Amino acid sequence: MPDAASLTLPERLYLLTYDAERNRFGASGERGALVRAAALTQLLAAGALKDEDGRVVAVPRARVTDPFLAQVLAEVAEHTGRPRRWQTWVGRRAGKANRQVRDALAGARWIRVEERTLLPARVTPRDPRAVRKLVDATRAVLRAPRLDTADRTDADALGLAAAARLRTVVSRAEAKQHKERLDAVTGPPAKGLRKAIDAQHAAAASG
Repeated sequence: MPDAASLTLPERLYLLTYDAERNRFGASGERGALVRAAALTQLLAAGALKDEDGRVVAVPRARVTDPFLAQVLAEVAEHTGRPRRWQTWVGRRAGKANRQVRDALAGARWIRVEERTLLPARVTPRDPRAVRKLVDATRAVLRAPRLDTADRTDADALGLAAAARLRTVVSRAEAKQHKERLDAVTGPPAKGLRKAIDAQHAAAASG
């Protein structure tokens, strides 16, 4: 079984989009924004980013080792003089982000990627049970006696999954039932993710 402890938050959120009933990864239209928001969340938790009045600011001399996280941090740092909102960074280069995280998971042997000539690549988990364990750990935050007893990474993953409306993790009924708990674990990047997704859906609906 792959090592879940070695996963970055973007990699974990990619895996949480897996739909076991359909044996495929869902949320294809939002997955790039989702992994970008996860990267921003991990960088914020690590102290590499900070929120200033709803805008993202890179902390000077902050360093991270993961290539994807380092790339996102460098992008934000380039705009230190004119900081942008979380929603902007969530949506930036989302398609590329999706492929980068997918390829990292393939390299770590979490997933198989089957390239096809005229169709999108087919992506499947090597061990669906390992992915199920990630879902269960994330969902456990909903049932924790107190939020401060929950693992921080699990809580961040839940907030992002709820913001993206991942029904593989939080059902509609649970989203209503646990609204207060979900609001508490929804940080600035997750709020930016929700805005980005809503804006995307509104644009698609308007034609």
